[in-house]
Amino acid sequence: MANHKSAIKRIRANATKRLRNRYQAKTTRNAIKKLRGMNSKAEATELYRKVSSMLDRLAKKNVIHKNKAANNKSKLAKFVSKLG
Repeated sequence: MANHKSAIKRIRANATKRLRNRYQAKTTRNAIKKLRGMNSKAEATELYRKVSSMLDRLAKKNVIHKNKAANNKSKLAKFVSKLG
């Protein structure tokens, strides 16, 4: 167990950040699944913009790796462009 006041505070702060990161990552994963299940190109394009932004935000905060975000965005863009 931590002995310093600052270490105790850091443990609390890390727990809060961890929960926030998990929530945002899970929300993004759910949005990706929703996008993959779409058939309408117009709706998919609209949702793709939001999902792309979410992925960029997660990568910027180091919740996910920047290359993972780039790969996801690329695959989703390819998926959306193939929709008819």
